[in-house]
Amino acid sequence: MAPKRRAAAASKAAQDAAVDEQPDSGSDASGSLDNAAPPPPPSARRGRNRSCATARAAAELTAPAAAAPHSGDQPSKKRRKERAVGADGGTTSAAPAAGFGEGGAAAAADDLMSPLGPDGLDAVPNGRAGDHLMEAVVKVFTVHSEPNFSLPWQRKRQFSSSGSGFAIAGRRLLTNAHCVDHHTQVKVKRRGSDTKYVAQVLALGMECDIALLTVEDESFWEGLQALHFGGLPRLQDSVTVIGYPIGGDTMSVTSGVVSRIEVTGYAHGGAELLGIQVDAAINSGNSGGPAFNGRGECVGIAFQSLKNEDTENISYIIPTPVIQHFINDYERNGTYTGFPALGLEWQKMESPVLRQALGMQPAQRGVLVRRVEPTSPVSQVLREGDVVLSFDGVDIGGDGTVPFRSGERISFTYLISQKYTGDEARLRILHNRAVKEVCVRSLRSPRRLVPVHINNAAPSYFILGGLVFTPVTVPLLRSEYGKEFDYEAPVKLLDRMLHAQAENSSQQVVVLNQVLAADANVGYEEIVNTQVLKVNGQPVNNLGDLVAAVDGSTGPYLEFALEYNQLVILDKAAAQAATPDILTQHCIPHDRSEDLRAGAAAASAAATAAAAAVKTEAGAGGGGEEEEEAAEEEAAVADGAASGGSKATAAAAAASKKGRARRK
Repeated sequence: MAPKRRAAAASKAAQDAAVDEQPDSGSDASGSLDNAAPPPPPSARRGRNRSCATARAAAELTAPAAAAPHSGDQPSKKRRKERAVGADGGTTSAAPAAGFGEGGAAAAADDLMSPLGPDGLDAVPNGRAGDHLMEAVVKVFTVHSEPNFSLPWQRKRQFSSSGSGFAIAGRRLLTNAHCVDHHTQVKVKRRGSDTKYVAQVLALGMECDIALLTVEDESFWEGLQALHFGGLPRLQDSVTVIGYPIGGDTMSVTSGVVSRIEVTGYAHGGAELLGIQVDAAINSGNSGGPAFNGRGECVGIAFQSLKNEDTENISYIIPTPVIQHFINDYERNGTYTGFPALGLEWQKMESPVLRQALGMQPAQRGVLVRRVEPTSPVSQVLREGDVVLSFDGVDIGGDGTVPFRSGERISFTYLISQKYTGDEARLRILHNRAVKEVCVRSLRSPRRLVPVHINNAAPSYFILGGLVFTPVTVPLLRSEYGKEFDYEAPVKLLDRMLHAQAENSSQQVVVLNQVLAADANVGYEEIVNTQVLKVNGQPVNNLGDLVAAVDGSTGPYLEFALEYNQLVILDKAAAQAATPDILTQHCIPHDRSEDLRAGAAAASAAATAAAAAVKTEAGAGGGGEEEEEAAEEEAAVADGAASGGSKATAAAAAASKKGRARRK
C-alpha cells in the first residue's frame, strides 16, 4: 500500500528531518465525512513535511495529518526513515466534479478563474515569454515565536524561516500558512530587488495551509502583475514550480507532470481535501510558490512532498479549487471560517452480505454511519446504523467514492469540501430500511475534542499549589513526547485524540500536566499528563470548570480525581498560600492564562455592578450598615477575582475591609 506522510522538524543547515513512515492498514475499511479528520493512529500516520527553509534546528511547526479513525488498527513496529522536504497541509475548495452537472469540475473551475490569454505564455507583452510569471513570485521571510506548550506561560526562542509566495488580484499575496505560522514579523522581497517590505497577514487557513498577505508600501506594487488562475489540470499535464528553495538565494524553476489527483492528507491542518500529486521537485523553501501549466496559468500552490527510501519524486500542490474556496470564504466573511464537515464516522459497504442484512436493494450503494458527533449539525437528522446513499443528488458508491470527471472516481468527502460555513446539504439515507430525504442545515467546521491546532492562540493553563493544569492539544502532545508522540504518549490520551468525540462545544480533555515541587504538594511530584475527571466530586468539562470549582470551594480540602483511579488531595489554604512563592521561584507572571483572567475579569465586572446596585438600593431605602457592608464585601470579592486570585482570597480581603470599617 502507498506510504503516508508524517511531520518532521527542519534541520539547522539543510532542513533535513527523519520521520517515521507506516502503511495505512485501515484506510480501506472506514472513513470520516469530515474535512478535518482526527490525527492518525500509529499504523496510519500521515506526515507533514516543511517546505519553508528554516534557520533554527527542530523548529516543529507541524501538526499530524488527517486520517479517519479505523477500527482494528494495531501499531506496527516496522519503521522507515523519510527525509521531509515538502510543506504542510491545507484544505480544498472544489468546483463541481464532472458527472455532477453540465461541464464538470474543470469547466466550473475555469468559469471561476480568468485565463492568462488564448496564447498563454506567447501572449506576454514587453519581454521574454514567462518573465512576468517569475516577477510575480516573491520570497517570504518570517520571524516566528512559538508558544511553549510544555511551559505554557512562556514562548520559545524566536527563529527565522523563508518560503515563497506570489501576487494575485487585489494587491494581495498568497503563501502557505505554515510559512507564517506564529509570526511576529513577515517581510517579502521581489525578484531582483534588494528591499524587503513588511507584509501584513490578512487571513490564515490552517486546514488548507494557505495564508493571504498584503503590503501597504505602494512602491512594492509598482509594475507587479498579478497571476491568473487556471482550472484543475489533467493527468500527465506538464507543470512548472517556481520558488526559493534551499540550495541558493535566487529563484529556482523545476518541472514535471501531474501524476495523481485525489483527496489527500493536508498535514499542517490535519485535513483531508483535494490535492494534486506531481513529480516536480519541491524542496524546503518552495512552500507557497506557484505551479504553472503550459499556458502560464497558476494551477496550484506547492506545499508538501514525500521522501523516503521507497518513494521518488512525490510532491503535492494545493489545487485552484481549494485556493478559490479560501479566497471566497475570506471575501464573504471578512475572515477565514474554515471548511465545513458533516461530523460522521462511516464504514464502506462493499460486502453484499452487509448490504442485504441492512435491507438495501441490489442496486443500492452507500456508506454506513458508524458514529455521529454530538456537536455536529447532522446529529439532528442522522443516527448510528443509517446508510448515506447520496449527497446533494450524487450517488455514493459502496467504497465511499463518487464519479469525478471522465473515467475517474474520488472520495465523496470532496463534495463536502465544496460547501461553505452556513450552507445546507441534502442527503438521501436509508433509515430503518426506508429511504428518506433529510436536510443538514448550517454546516460548520468540526469540533475536535483534542484539537490539531489552536489557531495561533496562546495555550491555556492554571496553577494551584504547584499543580499545573492545561487542556490537551496535539501541539502539547508533540511538545511533551516529540514527533513520535503517537507512540510515546499515554494510551488514554491517544484514545481521546483518535476516537473520543466532544459531547458539547466547550468540552476539553484537561490534564494535570506537571507538578512544580513544593511543600504543599509533597507526594505528587511524579504525576504528569494525567486527565482530571472531577474536582470535589464535580465533573470537569473544561479548564474553566476546574478553575471555577477550585475558586468556589468552601471546604478545607481540594480533591482531584484523576484517570487511572489516582487521587490528589491538597490543603486548600496551604496550596493557595504557597502559590505566589512557587510562581516567583519559576518566574511565572500569573497563576492562570490570559483567557482565564479575562473570564474572571468579566465575572468580577458583573459582581461589581451587582454590588453597586445593592449599595444604591440600600442608600435609597435607608437599609443601614448591613447592606453597605454586604456591598463592600461584594466589591472586594470582585477586586480579588479581577486580580487573578481565588474567591477565598477575595473573601479574606472583604473581611479585612469590613473589620477596618467597623474599627472606624
